[in-house]
Amino acid sequence: MEEKYYEILSKLEEADAIVIGASNGLSISEGIHIFADNADFQENFGDFREKYGIRSIIQGCFYSFPSQEEKWAFFSRMYSYFLYQKKEVSPVMKNLYELIKDKNYFVLTSNIDDHFRQAGFPKDRLFEIEGNCSNLQCRSGCHDSIYRGDDVLSEMAQSQEDGKVPASLIPKCPECGGPMQVHLEVDHNFLRGESWQTSYQAYQDFINKAHGKKIVLLELGVGARNQLIKAPFMKITSFEEKATYITFNRGSELYIPEAIADKSIGIDGNIAEVLQQLAKMK
Repeated sequence: MEEKYYEILSKLEEADAIVIGASNGLSISEGIHIFADNADFQENFGDFREKYGIRSIIQGCFYSFPSQEEKWAFFSRMYSYFLYQKKEVSPVMKNLYELIKDKNYFVLTSNIDDHFRQAGFPKDRLFEIEGNCSNLQCRSGCHDSIYRGDDVLSEMAQSQEDGKVPASLIPKCPECGGPMQVHLEVDHNFLRGESWQTSYQAYQDFINKAHGKKIVLLELGVGARNQLIKAPFMKITSFEEKATYITFNRGSELYIPEAIADKSIGIDGNIAEVLQQLAKMK
């Protein structure tokens, strides 16, 4: 295993470009499991579980709440849970940032917890495909702007009573005066406006500029069925002569097709422990 770690470090060091692909497995390694009805969920969202039968954070994101006061109680609670009840940047994200901070890198993620920004990854190197819990948009998409929601989400999280937030705190669109929502892909209203398109284009530009160079595709906790990240990473690995595909996952989720096996390195294990070991060896 140590030999694999040194090979990974060598590939990262030699790389002209590193693309990080991150999904739910990375969050799980931090102690956040949005699909689980576990003790952590029950401790932090037990009232929603009891009242509405919600059994996970992701189910809550798609739940049709009976009122805006209740809906914003859930989303502001989720925001606070992701970013403040965890108190600080996790060792997982610190170690990842230390590994690649001095390199030419870009992040592609389907995670919604805003932990990359929190850990210091700059916005212009980050494409959050499905949005994140900190941003707000007009629900009707009357205009393209995405707004930071930290202040109002934090205030709503602290002002909840009986599973509701005060109606006076519910955000309104500054353009049309209509309702807003968290910028997450939970319904057909998800805005792929100017901000989203800019991030998408930055990702495409990064890939195009890396063509023909030594590129590392570093995949962290991406499930076998997550084609948003896995499919393009495997395609790039296949077509780019100098590409290396590195994937960290557990058990059956660690999938490397035979077609790119000679250009790939897979680590089956706890992502938190793997990143800690790599950071230590670096």
